[in-house]
Amino acid sequence: MLPSVHRLRDHRDFAAASRGRRAGSPLLVVHAHPCAAGTVARVGFVVSRKVGNSVVRNRVKRRLRALMAAHLEELPAGYDIVVRANPAAAQADYLTLGSSLAKLLPRVLQRPQHFEVGP
Repeated sequence: MLPSVHRLRDHRDFAAASRGRRAGSPLLVVHAHPCAAGTVARVGFVVSRKVGNSVVRNRVKRRLRALMAAHLEELPAGYDIVVRANPAAAQADYLTLGSSLAKLLPRVLQRPQHFEVGP
């Protein structure tokens, strides 16, 4: 279960996170956007009706929540992350979703390189 403090709830936060870095696969699209410094990482999920009926959507959300709960210690503080499920996620098993998520998270959480310009 994803702890309450790590849940993204407000639609404005979802919109802001969706404007951040993005990485995708046929199963998932992961968005990450830095928010207030010092806050814990928050995660939200978007699973539309295109994925399937309510039973299928809820199963995909439960799997994604469990997978993200396992990655909480790896997430840097101060990031809002949105995981969007594509329709192919409905047929994917737990391990396939997990490997897709594990590949996408590092790609969106890479901090840009800052180069110092000397005199």
